[in-house]
Amino acid sequence: MTEPKDKNQDSTLQTRIWLEQPQADNPFAASACYCSGYDVYGELLSRVTWIEYLYLLFKLELPSKEDAELLNRVAVAIANPGIRDHSVRAAMNAGAGGSTRASALIAAIAVGAGNLNGGRDVLQMVRLWQTLDTDINSWLAYLGADQTPDDRDSWPPMEHLAGFDPNGVSRPKPVVQTLNQLASLKPEGKLAWLESHAGILEKALGYPLAMSGVIATAFVDLGFNEAQAEILYLMLRLPGAAAHSLEQESNGWRKYPFFGNALKPMADSAYHQLIKSWSCKP
Repeated sequence: MTEPKDKNQDSTLQTRIWLEQPQADNPFAASACYCSGYDVYGELLSRVTWIEYLYLLFKLELPSKEDAELLNRVAVAIANPGIRDHSVRAAMNAGAGGSTRASALIAAIAVGAGNLNGGRDVLQMVRLWQTLDTDINSWLAYLGADQTPDDRDSWPPMEHLAGFDPNGVSRPKPVVQTLNQLASLKPEGKLAWLESHAGILEKALGYPLAMSGVIATAFVDLGFNEAQAEILYLMLRLPGAAAHSLEQESNGWRKYPFFGNALKPMADSAYHQLIKSWSCKP
């Protein structure tokens, strides 16, 4: 191994979040790791839950008992969006089609990142909270105003109120249950306000509150900014996508719950004839 040019040079690596001290015999390995000042392997590993550590990574402080429980309930609520969700379906497609497991997760993130109940939907809902806060008249006025899209944004403009489902008819029971459970932990927060006023907004819109709206509001009550809320939403929805992808990988495309009966294998001779017909002729 090449010796460092200056043996006295401090090889400690540090960011605002993380500090690593090197091994005495190997400057490329860490002997101690600190997250926001806490010794991860000597202190946190035996004392905190995964949810508390997750909060620490993003907020640089340990959560209160109430906030830890709220984030834990958020994680449970969205860990598996279910097989009707397009991001989960994308992962299932990858599994059934024999793609790599990394591809399944990437597919879930890509499909689940958009404006419709996706990560961008959450970000936009957080922005609404920052602008409108808990003034119902401001929310209703916003609905009646002409929304001019920002041409500098690479994302397509929102075609519905962020956090609500333009294809819905009534509020799904899981959304009702999740909002009730989360709001009970923050009786003075925006979740409780949303539980009381969502019906007014739904009536004005003609379509119901979505899970993305509930989760975005929970992230606001937890003090996360829009970027943190967006990326946490994408991360915390991956377990279900991963599990369903592995199940479909194991089952194979013949047992795929969507369109499996309509897929017919093609004989090799017919396949080669089809490829030949597509080939360019001189």
